[in-house]
Amino acid sequence: MNPLILIVDDEKSIRHFIKVALETQSYRCMEAENGLTAISLAASYSPDIMILDLGLPDIDGIDVIKKIREWSALDIIVVSARGHERQKVEALDAGADDYLTKPFSVPELLARIRVALRRENALERHEEGLLQPVFELDDLKVDFDKQKVTICDKDIHLTPTEYKLLALLIKHRGKVLTHMSIIKEIWGPYSVDDTQSLRVCMANIRRKIERDPAQPRYIITEVGVGYRFADE
Repeated sequence: MNPLILIVDDEKSIRHFIKVALETQSYRCMEAENGLTAISLAASYSPDIMILDLGLPDIDGIDVIKKIREWSALDIIVVSARGHERQKVEALDAGADDYLTKPFSVPELLARIRVALRRENALERHEEGLLQPVFELDDLKVDFDKQKVTICDKDIHLTPTEYKLLALLIKHRGKVLTHMSIIKEIWGPYSVDDTQSLRVCMANIRRKIERDPAQPRYIITEVGVGYRFADE
Protein backbone atom coordinates (compact mmCIF):
# COMPACT_ATOMS: atom_id res chain seq x y z
CA MET A 1 0.00 0.00 0.00
CA ASN A 2 1.27 3.48 -0.86
CA PRO A 3 2.48 5.69 2.01
CA LEU A 4 -0.12 7.73 3.90
CA ILE A 5 0.74 11.38 4.54
CA LEU A 6 -1.09 13.67 6.97
CA ILE A 7 -1.11 17.33 5.88
CA VAL A 8 -1.66 19.79 8.74
CA ASP A 9 -2.25 23.43 7.84
CA ASP A 10 -5.01 25.91 8.69
CA GLU A 11 -5.00 27.32 5.14
CA LYS A 12 -7.19 25.20 2.87
CA SER A 13 -5.45 26.42 -0.29
CA ILE A 14 -2.05 25.26 0.98
CA ARG A 15 -3.42 21.87 2.07
CA HIS A 16 -4.97 21.45 -1.38
CA PHE A 17 -1.73 22.48 -3.13
CA ILE A 18 0.32 19.95 -1.17
CA LYS A 19 -2.34 17.23 -1.52
CA VAL A 20 -2.49 17.56 -5.31
CA ALA A 21 1.33 17.50 -5.56
CA LEU A 22 1.53 14.34 -3.43
CA GLU A 23 -1.34 12.50 -5.08
CA THR A 24 0.29 12.93 -8.50
CA GLN A 25 3.15 10.87 -6.99
CA SER A 26 0.67 8.19 -5.82
CA TYR A 27 0.84 9.10 -2.13
CA ARG A 28 -2.34 8.78 -0.07
CA CYS A 29 -3.26 11.93 1.83
CA MET A 30 -5.28 13.05 4.85
CA GLU A 31 -5.87 16.63 5.95
CA ALA A 32 -6.21 18.44 9.27
CA GLU A 33 -6.85 22.16 9.76
CA ASN A 34 -5.80 22.32 13.42
CA GLY A 35 -3.51 20.68 15.94
CA LEU A 36 -6.01 18.65 17.95
CA THR A 37 -7.48 17.08 14.81
CA ALA A 38 -3.94 16.28 13.63
CA ILE A 39 -3.12 14.48 16.89
CA SER A 40 -6.39 12.52 16.72
CA LEU A 41 -5.83 11.46 13.09
CA ALA A 42 -2.22 10.51 13.80
CA ALA A 43 -3.36 8.28 16.66
CA SER A 44 -6.22 6.70 14.69
CA TYR A 45 -4.63 6.13 11.29
CA SER A 46 -0.84 5.93 11.95
CA PRO A 47 0.28 7.88 8.87
CA ASP A 48 3.80 7.36 7.57
CA ILE A 49 4.63 11.09 7.53
CA MET A 50 3.11 14.29 8.93
CA ILE A 51 3.64 17.57 7.09
CA LEU A 52 3.06 20.18 9.78
CA ASP A 53 2.60 23.94 9.76
CA LEU A 54 3.53 25.54 13.09
CA GLY A 55 1.00 28.40 13.04
CA LEU A 56 -2.21 26.55 13.87
CA PRO A 57 -5.41 28.16 15.22
CA ASP A 58 -5.88 26.03 18.36
CA ILE A 59 -2.48 24.88 19.66
CA ASP A 60 1.02 25.69 18.49
CA GLY A 61 2.69 23.27 16.10
CA ILE A 62 5.56 22.82 18.57
CA ASP A 63 3.06 21.45 21.08
CA VAL A 64 1.68 19.08 18.43
CA ILE A 65 5.20 17.70 17.93
CA LYS A 66 5.77 17.29 21.67
CA LYS A 67 2.44 15.50 22.22
CA ILE A 68 3.00 13.10 19.31
CA ARG A 69 6.55 12.36 20.46
CA GLU A 70 5.11 11.05 23.74
CA TRP A 71 3.87 7.95 21.92
CA SER A 72 5.00 7.92 18.29
CA ALA A 73 8.17 8.03 16.17
CA LEU A 74 6.11 9.25 13.19
CA ASP A 75 8.28 11.24 10.74
CA ILE A 76 7.37 14.91 11.05
CA ILE A 77 8.35 17.41 8.37
CA VAL A 78 7.68 20.99 9.46
CA VAL A 79 6.65 23.36 6.68
CA SER A 80 6.34 26.85 8.10
CA ALA A 81 6.69 30.54 7.37
CA ARG A 82 8.65 30.84 10.61
CA GLY A 83 12.10 31.08 9.11
CA HIS A 84 14.06 32.26 12.17
CA GLU A 85 16.86 29.91 13.18
CA ARG A 86 15.71 29.81 16.81
CA GLN A 87 12.28 28.54 15.77
CA LYS A 88 13.81 25.89 13.50
CA VAL A 89 15.98 24.69 16.37
CA GLU A 90 12.98 24.67 18.71
CA ALA A 91 10.95 22.51 16.30
CA LEU A 92 13.82 20.08 15.70
CA ASP A 93 14.63 19.84 19.41
CA ALA A 94 10.95 19.14 20.09
CA GLY A 95 11.19 16.09 17.83
CA ALA A 96 10.62 17.21 14.24
CA ASP A 97 12.67 15.28 11.69
CA ASP A 98 13.01 17.97 9.03
CA TYR A 99 12.15 21.60 8.35
CA LEU A 100 11.16 23.49 5.18
CA THR A 101 10.57 27.24 5.13
CA LYS A 102 7.70 28.65 3.09
CA PRO A 103 7.71 29.30 0.20
CA PHE A 104 9.16 25.96 -0.88
CA SER A 105 9.35 24.04 -4.15
CA VAL A 106 7.40 20.84 -4.77
CA PRO A 107 10.55 18.93 -5.88
CA GLU A 108 12.25 19.85 -2.58
CA LEU A 109 9.24 18.68 -0.54
CA LEU A 110 9.09 15.41 -2.50
CA ALA A 111 12.82 14.87 -1.94
CA ARG A 112 12.41 15.34 1.83
CA ILE A 113 9.50 12.87 1.81
CA ARG A 114 11.60 10.26 -0.03
CA VAL A 115 14.36 10.70 2.56
CA ALA A 116 11.86 10.26 5.40
CA LEU A 117 10.48 7.07 3.85
CA ARG A 118 13.99 5.68 3.40
CA ARG A 119 14.70 6.38 7.08
CA GLU A 120 11.54 4.51 8.02
CA ASN A 121 12.42 1.54 5.80
CA ALA A 122 15.96 1.45 7.17
CA LEU A 123 14.60 1.41 10.73
CA GLU A 124 12.30 -1.50 9.86
CA ARG A 125 15.21 -3.43 8.34
CA HIS A 126 17.30 -2.73 11.43
CA GLU A 127 14.53 -4.02 13.70
CA GLU A 128 14.28 -7.15 11.56
CA GLY A 129 18.04 -7.65 11.73
CA LEU A 130 18.45 -7.02 7.99
CA LEU A 131 20.32 -3.72 8.04
CA GLN A 132 23.73 -4.14 6.44
CA PRO A 133 26.73 -3.29 8.63
CA VAL A 134 28.41 -1.43 5.76
CA PHE A 135 27.28 2.01 4.55
CA GLU A 136 28.28 3.28 1.09
CA LEU A 137 27.59 6.56 -0.71
CA ASP A 138 29.60 7.53 -3.78
CA ASP A 139 33.29 7.19 -2.80
CA LEU A 140 32.64 6.90 0.93
CA LYS A 141 32.43 3.51 2.65
CA VAL A 142 31.96 2.93 6.38
CA ASP A 143 32.24 -0.57 7.86
CA PHE A 144 30.55 -0.30 11.25
CA ASP A 145 31.63 -3.76 12.40
CA LYS A 146 35.30 -2.95 11.83
CA GLN A 147 34.90 0.79 12.52
CA LYS A 148 36.72 1.39 9.27
CA VAL A 149 36.26 4.38 6.95
CA THR A 150 37.53 4.47 3.37
CA ILE A 151 37.41 6.93 0.48
CA CYS A 152 38.01 5.43 -2.97
CA ASP A 153 39.16 2.26 -1.14
CA LYS A 154 41.83 4.20 0.76
CA ASP A 155 41.75 4.03 4.55
CA ILE A 156 40.86 7.26 6.33
CA HIS A 157 42.05 7.78 9.90
CA LEU A 158 39.48 9.36 12.18
CA THR A 159 39.87 10.00 15.88
CA PRO A 160 37.38 8.14 18.12
CA THR A 161 35.31 11.33 18.51
CA GLU A 162 35.35 12.01 14.76
CA TYR A 163 34.23 8.45 14.06
CA LYS A 164 31.39 8.68 16.60
CA LEU A 165 30.26 11.94 15.04
CA LEU A 166 30.33 10.55 11.49
CA ALA A 167 28.47 7.41 12.58
CA LEU A 168 25.82 9.52 14.33
CA LEU A 169 25.22 11.61 11.21
CA ILE A 170 25.02 8.53 8.98
CA LYS A 171 22.62 6.82 11.38
CA HIS A 172 20.27 9.80 11.06
CA ARG A 173 21.12 10.59 7.43
CA GLY A 174 18.70 12.97 5.79
CA LYS A 175 17.64 14.33 9.17
CA VAL A 176 18.76 17.70 10.52
CA LEU A 177 20.55 17.32 13.85
CA THR A 178 20.86 20.48 15.95
CA HIS A 179 24.19 21.56 17.41
CA MET A 180 23.06 20.81 20.96
CA SER A 181 21.61 17.39 20.16
CA ILE A 182 24.92 16.37 18.55
CA ILE A 183 26.97 17.74 21.45
CA LYS A 184 24.89 15.86 24.03
CA GLU A 185 25.06 12.62 22.02
CA ILE A 186 28.83 12.77 21.45
CA TRP A 187 30.13 14.48 24.58
CA GLY A 188 27.42 13.49 27.06
CA PRO A 189 24.09 14.86 28.35
CA TYR A 190 25.73 17.35 30.71
CA SER A 191 28.03 18.90 28.12
CA VAL A 192 28.05 22.67 27.69
CA ASP A 193 26.91 24.24 24.42
CA ASP A 194 30.38 24.29 22.85
CA THR A 195 29.52 24.73 19.17
CA GLN A 196 33.06 25.90 18.39
CA SER A 197 34.53 22.49 19.33
CA LEU A 198 31.84 20.83 17.22
CA ARG A 199 32.68 23.03 14.22
CA VAL A 200 36.39 22.21 14.56
CA CYS A 201 35.63 18.48 14.72
CA MET A 202 33.29 18.73 11.73
CA ALA A 203 35.90 20.65 9.74
CA ASN A 204 38.44 17.90 10.44
CA ILE A 205 36.05 15.20 9.23
CA ARG A 206 35.25 17.15 6.07
CA ARG A 207 38.92 17.68 5.37
CA LYS A 208 39.41 13.91 5.50
CA ILE A 209 36.35 12.66 3.56
CA GLU A 210 35.26 15.48 1.23
CA ARG A 211 36.76 16.14 -2.20
CA ASP A 212 36.07 19.85 -1.65
CA PRO A 213 35.42 20.71 2.01
CA ALA A 214 34.15 24.15 0.95
CA GLN A 215 31.39 22.47 -1.08
CA PRO A 216 30.69 19.29 0.89
CA ARG A 217 28.98 16.30 -0.68
CA TYR A 218 28.31 14.34 2.51
CA ILE A 219 27.95 16.63 5.52
CA ILE A 220 25.64 19.59 4.88
CA THR A 221 25.51 22.63 7.15
CA GLU A 222 22.09 23.94 8.14
CA VAL A 223 23.21 27.49 8.98
CA GLY A 224 22.57 28.44 12.59
CA VAL A 225 20.82 25.13 13.25
CA GLY A 226 23.08 22.10 12.87
CA TYR A 227 24.14 19.48 10.32
CA ARG A 228 22.57 16.92 8.01
CA PHE A 229 24.17 13.95 6.28
CA ALA A 230 23.25 13.68 2.59
CA ASP A 231 20.90 10.85 1.70
CA GLU A 232 20.80 11.11 -2.08
